Amino acid sequence: MTKILVTGATGSTGRNVVNSLTAAGHEVRALVRDPGLARLPSGVEVVRGDLSSPQTLVPALRGVESVYLVWPGIPVDPRVVELVARHARQVVYLSTDVADLAEGEPASSFHQEIERQIRGSGLRWTFLRAIDFATNTLGWADQIRQGIVRLPYGRAARSLIHERDIADVAAHVLTSAGHDGARYVLTGPEALTHAELVRIIGEAVGCEVRWEEQAPEAAREQLTAAWGNPQFVAARLEAWAAFVDSPERVTDTVARLLGRPARTFRSWAQDHAADFR
Repeated sequence: MTKILVTGATGSTGRNVVNSLTAAGHEVRALVRDPGLARLPSGVEVVRGDLSSPQTLVPALRGVESVYLVWPGIPVDPRVVELVARHARQVVYLSTDVADLAEGEPASSFHQEIERQIRGSGLRWTFLRAIDFATNTLGWADQIRQGIVRLPYGRAARSLIHERDIADVAAHVLTSAGHDGARYVLTGPEALTHAELVRIIGEAVGCEVRWEEQAPEAAREQLTAAWGNPQFVAARLEAWAAFVDSPERVTDTVARLLGRPARTFRSWAQDHAADFR
């Protein structure tokens, strides 16, 4: 049996990848920053390591066949992919919905840069391009508790994906053939407006929650103070505005790969209702 290394093993997708793999009887090694705080299934080998310190990855990579790679938003260090390629044969990288780069074209995001490095590494690779996580709506939790969510673009339609679907796809790709060189765009099964998402969360929690439209400039100031990155805020507002007239796309990738429908946002809200109370 081959050993699989899961990075970000205590994160929202990594923890579920570990659960999916161990439930199917696979040998898993979990990379975490603090093994003392990891709460993972029995039988999982937990090792200390940090992508921001590539030398710490060497013990975790010894004897590993495949790697589930999550990049936590830190600066890109090419030594990480080099080390993975030196020890493993396959990498499944959790990316986002980025455009493919032509030869010599500069990367515009760290996801594109990491994909470029992986493509040139000699590894067998698969990119899971998740459009956006349903877990990002947890940022609304304080407002949900007050019964009103104030943000712009309530009619923006999103195809948010349940983190467990990402994990199930990752586990499937890591343990079955036919995925080398694939770029899978992962979404939820339907596009729902921000206002509909808020209503569904309220129903899962058991209270009425409504959307209140906010002026984009007021939101820009508020979100910049909260997120600390004006460029990211501008990009988010621009995307939300675009999704009003052109809903975020919906793919059938989860259903095709797993042989079952992707989980709905309602099921995600029910799974996370306690987080909003």
